[in-house]
Amino acid sequence: MATTFDDIIHSEQPVLVDFFATWCGPCKMMHPILDELKTRMGAAVTIIKVDVDKNREAAQALGIQSVPTLIIFQKGEIKWRQSGVVAAPVLQQVMDPMTLSDEK
Repeated sequence: MATTFDDIIHSEQPVLVDFFATWCGPCKMMHPILDELKTRMGAAVTIIKVDVDKNREAAQALGIQSVPTLIIFQKGEIKWRQSGVVAAPVLQQVMDPMTLSDEK
């Protein structure tokens, strides 16, 4: 059974969605940053990438106007959103409280 975008963002754990475009220079800078974040946080988070040119409806529905735009979802709710390149330590600082709250 295929997992949909909606299924993924309704996860109990935080889900970081990177809305990007292949032609976008700053978007390319996010790839190693997201790899570093995954190394730092492991299975505590899910990270997915969404190409806005191939998924225009999703981008429009969420009001994506610039790339990269990063959105953190948890249980289907937007918990944090920012456009532009964001460093791995900053993303981890934002996500840590979300992962700790699930361990109670």
